[in-house]
Parts: sequence; structure tokens; C-alpha cells
Amino acid sequence: MNQELIRIVDNIARDKNIDKESIFQDLEAAMISAARKHFGLQQGTEGDVLVHIDRATGDITAYKDDVQIDVRQLGRIPAQTAKQVMIQKIKADERDSIYAEYAQRRGEIVNGIAGRYDGGVLVINLSNRVEAIMPKSEQISGETHHPSERIRCMILEVREQSNQIKIILSRTHPDFIRRLFELEVPEVAEGIIEIKSLAREAGYRTKIAVDSTDDKVDPVGACVGVRGSRIRNIVDELGGEKIDIVKWSDSSQNLIPNALAPAKVSEIAICFELGRATVVVTEDQLSLAIGKHGQNVRLAARLTGWDIDILTPDEYNKEVERMSESLKSIEGVDDSFVDKLLALGIISVLDLEEVGTGPLVEELGIELQLAEQVIRAAGDAAKKAAAENAQTQAQALLRQEKSKKKRK
Repeated sequence: MNQELIRIVDNIARDKNIDKESIFQDLEAAMISAARKHFGLQQGTEGDVLVHIDRATGDITAYKDDVQIDVRQLGRIPAQTAKQVMIQKIKADERDSIYAEYAQRRGEIVNGIAGRYDGGVLVINLSNRVEAIMPKSEQISGETHHPSERIRCMILEVREQSNQIKIILSRTHPDFIRRLFELEVPEVAEGIIEIKSLAREAGYRTKIAVDSTDDKVDPVGACVGVRGSRIRNIVDELGGEKIDIVKWSDSSQNLIPNALAPAKVSEIAICFELGRATVVVTEDQLSLAIGKHGQNVRLAARLTGWDIDILTPDEYNKEVERMSESLKSIEGVDDSFVDKLLALGIISVLDLEEVGTGPLVEELGIELQLAEQVIRAAGDAAKKAAAENAQTQAQALLRQEKSKKKRK
């Protein structure tokens, strides 16, 4: 019995996570290559060589032309050939093993040890045999990781490239937030709470809409945790990134105001034809609704799937008044017609021009000729409004220039 061989195969299989049968087959192939080298044989020629290793005892039997040979007597050069073949095949098996293991773990969160930075790319050790990389685009802005620091990432992609396995990690992908919630909030992992939608600007802010399949479970409260314990763990993991958790609703009339939190919405008009929602907020809520550099409204739009325009009451009334004034001279158009347009979420001449005649004919039941008159009038008013806006901007720039000259 060749117990030493059995022990070596066991150790390689365990250390490199390779199937033992594959290692035995690799050994057999390596010995066949060595024997062919010794006898000067080419693949497929007469006088082929057969080698078999007994999986239970480790005993090796080899034949050339049905005549048994002793592989231990083949010499130094064939032994080197066997060694090279064995190294290549085990490396290939190890690559296959790593690929199979990590390809099925795409989307999972893994723990690793930060290694080195290579041109902005962070190399991370997932185990003593597996290295992964986190490109700069997948790193949270402002974060710096020191060597030997433990780091949590999500497996974004696994691919074979130039006889290497590339494992790409991410901390910026929106699904990284989903997985963190699954780890920190048992109700999410169990499916009692569903993450319906998520929008993220990594390192700055995330909005997440949640719903519950159990009426007794408050989805927002469960995600926040007692005194904010659950959400605090996630925020700490993300280096202080703000997370807004809002209640999901199948009704866009409810979801959009929820998504704009912490701002309070006074009124909302939804135009399904344009996929646009016009939201009215008071002056004191305007900056909250828009957010720093437009971040709040931008994330709310991505969370809900709607284009969102934010207006103050004065701006809203001005747009409605302009639309009403532009249409009042058309025969067959009255205040009730304007109310119907508002009910469709059309609140300005720009909306009216963009939506076209189709919805007016189909939804309001008016004649095509009248619809065309309405759209023409809206187009004229839109051009006039654009000219007025351009003039106002030019005057504002002129005032700024004069102010600068006076300061000089």
C-alpha cells in the first residue's frame, strides 16, 4: 500500500478544495507523459502507455504495449516532465474550483483582509489561496482601507481571464445595501419584509422603500430597530452614509411623497402620459425636497421610477395660469377643460405641448381639430415663455456684471 501517496492527495484536495478523483486523474496523466517522454512516444502513436492508481491503496500499475513497467525507473528527465504536467493540471483544477465556488456566490457578502493598493485598485485576500480585487469605481468615495484591515464586500462578478480567475468585489452596488439589510434585519432575510425599491449614491445617501407581508409588522420600524440599533449598524458599516427608509405603496400618489421625505408635500399631480410627477411644496420645504445638489429629488425619482418636478405654490399657480390664459381664446375651451387637464397631471403649456393630441382625444373625448388648436396655442405660449425666461436670465447676468464692476 502506498499510504504516502494517499496522504498527499488528501492534503492537496483539502488545501486547494479540489476533488480527489481529479487529482488522481492528474497524477495518472502526468505519469503517462513521463513514460512517453522516456520511451520517445508521441500522443496517439503505437506503443501507447497506460497508468492506473488504485484509489484505496495508492498502488501504481503501468503498462507499455500490455507489458508492465516500473514508473520509478523512468529517470530524472521524465520525472521533471511529470512534475511540470502535475503542477499545470493542479493549477488548472484549482482555478476551476475557485471559479465554481465563487461564481455561485455572486451577490453574496464576503469578509476579506485588505492587502495592497495597485493603481487605485484594492487587492483583498478572501482566503490563503484566493485574492480578489475592488476597482476604484466599486470603492465608496472617501474610504481608505489599511493593510490587514477586515473588510466587508459583495461579490459583484467572477470571470476567467488569461488563465486567471478574476473576482470583482463592490461596496458601492445597491445590492450591497440589500445584503446588509438581510444580515441585520431577520424579517428581511425571512421574507416578511420586502425591499421593493432602492436608490443609492454610494458614500452619500440611500433611499430604500420597504413593505411587509404581515400586517402586524411595521416594515420601517423593523428596519430601524429598537432605538435605531439595526440601521445604525448598517450606517456604521457604510462609514456614515445616510439611509432613508420609507414605506412602499402601490399608489404613486402615496409613494412619491414618501420618497421625498423628510420634506412634506402639499400637493402632487401625476401625468402618466409623460411619466412625470409635479410636486408642490411650501417655500420652507423646498430646500429639503430638492436636497443638497439635488440629491433628495434625484434619489426619489430613481426610487419611484417617475420624473419629479418640484414647484412652490406660486410657481405652480403661475404655470396653471399661463396654460389657462393661452387656451381661453379657443372656442370650446373653458375652465372645466383646464380642470380636466390638471386631472391628467398636465399643469403647464410645456406639458401640454409634449403630450400631444393623442391623450386629449382619447382621454378627454374632444375632436382632433380642437386638440390640434389646443396644442398649437400651447406651443406658441411655450415659445413666448422660453423667450421671457431667456430675457430674465440675461438681465440677471447683466446685473451680476454691474455688481462686480462696482465692487472693483
